[in-house]
Amino acid sequence: MQQTWRDRLIYAAVWLACLAPLLSFVWRGFNDDLTANPIEAVLRGLGDWALRLLLIGLAITPAARLLKQPRLIRYRRTIGLWAFAYVVLHLTTYIAIDQFFDWTTIVKDIIKRPYITIGMTAFVLLIPLAATSTNAMLRRMGPTAWRRLHQLIYVIVPLGVIHYYLLVKADVREPLLYGAIAAVLLGWRLSEALKRRRTAAARAK
Repeated sequence: MQQTWRDRLIYAAVWLACLAPLLSFVWRGFNDDLTANPIEAVLRGLGDWALRLLLIGLAITPAARLLKQPRLIRYRRTIGLWAFAYVVLHLTTYIAIDQFFDWTTIVKDIIKRPYITIGMTAFVLLIPLAATSTNAMLRRMGPTAWRRLHQLIYVIVPLGVIHYYLLVKADVREPLLYGAIAAVLLGWRLSEALKRRRTAAARAK
């Protein structure tokens, strides 16, 4: 019983932590505190938090292994869905507020501006991950196919970093930091995969 309540409290804390940046944007908007260019501030801020949450989601598995806290894994899906929500809000802000549904300009941007092309590619790849995030979809697809599909995250996160890097142009310190974090997390996964392969090969002998 105590464990159940602790899990619920942790879930609530994770939800509040993921929701907090969005509430901050709303609060700052009501208080006219979104810089001289509020649309750009919101657009950039939503994108920043989408990438941060993707990186946090990517960090959960190694954190659970290194800290020997396997229960951390149960919060990965929630964080991933919040990351997708921020991506959707980021894209919606661009389409509805920044471009006012000017589809001709939007299509031209996607074709001509590499950072938008890459960002849209990452968004499209995220859709099947969000759509299959439920336990019912896991059972329907089977664990093997489900895991293979969700390995797309290893492509999506680097695309997100590149999108951010190309967007900022001048001060690239933050996207480079995110890129370094992504490289460490992906490197850890590659190392673990190679260890499993060597172990399997040794057993086969």
